[in-house]
Amino acid sequence: MTKIKTFLLSNSNFRICYIIDLFLCNLAYVQIPAYVLLVFLFVWGVILCCINQKQNNTFSKMRFSIWIGAFLICNLITMLINFSVMIITSFIMIMHLCICFMLFYGMHTEENINIKKEFYKICKIIIYLTTIFGIIGITCLLCGVSYDSKEFTWIKFIIYENRFTGVYVNPNILGFISVVSLVCCHIIMKENFYVEANQNRISRIWVITCMGIDLFSLVLCDSNASLVLIIGYVITYAVYKLFSAEKHFNGKQIIVKTIALCAVGLFVISSSLLFRTICQKGFAAVINSNLTSNVVISESDVKTSNELTESGKETITFTHTNKNLDSGRFKLARESVNLFKISPFIGISNGNIVLYSDEFSEGVLSFSYHYSDLHNGYLTLLVSTGLLGFAIFAIFGFRFAKHIAQHLFKSKISLQQDIYPCLFSFLCAYLVYALFEKALLYDISFMVLWFWLLMGVISTYLNKYEPVYDSQYIIYKKRLRRNIF
Repeated sequence: MTKIKTFLLSNSNFRICYIIDLFLCNLAYVQIPAYVLLVFLFVWGVILCCINQKQNNTFSKMRFSIWIGAFLICNLITMLINFSVMIITSFIMIMHLCICFMLFYGMHTEENINIKKEFYKICKIIIYLTTIFGIIGITCLLCGVSYDSKEFTWIKFIIYENRFTGVYVNPNILGFISVVSLVCCHIIMKENFYVEANQNRISRIWVITCMGIDLFSLVLCDSNASLVLIIGYVITYAVYKLFSAEKHFNGKQIIVKTIALCAVGLFVISSSLLFRTICQKGFAAVINSNLTSNVVISESDVKTSNELTESGKETITFTHTNKNLDSGRFKLARESVNLFKISPFIGISNGNIVLYSDEFSEGVLSFSYHYSDLHNGYLTLLVSTGLLGFAIFAIFGFRFAKHIAQHLFKSKISLQQDIYPCLFSFLCAYLVYALFEKALLYDISFMVLWFWLLMGVISTYLNKYEPVYDSQYIIYKKRLRRNIF
């Protein structure tokens, strides 16, 4: 009984279980029991938030907690002002925000815990899972196995709307997970990481296999947002490599390095697009030449894709059936302007987005997989909490980013073999990615919690570079200015 209690009181155990279960929520069929388990894990997380606050005063010890507290209060006020039948949904979302802030971002307040050991375990599990499920998906693709459920319309694998989705529920999710797995492979090979985590190094063969599968999946899922994410990661990491080698630059060095960075960026972008196009056409030719009668494509795909093989079977091109580059996101943005106009200062509360859409925008954001969110993390935040909440969250983000960036580029020690630059690069790329997907905050998903997991891990570096007494971050003492800035 004592062991069970110890396990349940561990924030680390919760984070590992929560992240892995959210990952499993993205798998066809597996997502149903995974979502059932998620309910219990969510309750576990809320209880841990209460226990941590009572025993360790976690909130007061968090860096920039004044802004976090103001943001949570803003959400609560917005929920009460916009009281509706969806208040339970809004309240659950506030509890979700508490988990993100206190148990993930707030991991820098925890004592006597090896954060890198925990993060290493998570990265290793992600690498193993993506490799195994990737092999299954690719094998099914090569063997012509595909399935389109008529009863459960969200289950369509291995092909979804003419794009490779593997055993996941959506090609965009496959793209995001592939990028996360690639970054995990990069992180886990850093020498300082596995040494400080006190873990054995994962086999290079496994890592290389995983990276190959991830690249294959990323190319064939045709997710533009995920491509932006990996390109953003590479470019940001290149910025670090170019501008962190020396501490002082003259004008000539800055100009040369800036030109070099632009050249690297253009090369990465152009080569990525060219590589994806070539691979899609090549794999499409191979798959269609071996197309068998057991390949199933939905009626919507047949109607939107008029390409047929000589034998009369539908072709697979691994490209969007929707040829619009934005995939309907611009339309969502335009329609959500009506929601913002309802309450521009305080917002309408996140739980009311669909409800108010039905009332004021003729239901353009109806309950469905695609339209239950604005597919833009910033726009969702703006509509949910108004200009006030958006400004508060932006200040928190800016202050946090400033402290993280200044230590990365002004560090007196080499971070080449540390995971710090990798974490920073992914977070920067994710901020761009959030323009196109359900990201940042208002979604209980692997996508959102992975961001806050990395926020928590990188926040522990502030304790290393900015050691302060706990009293300097307690709101009710005289160090309020330190807490804010």
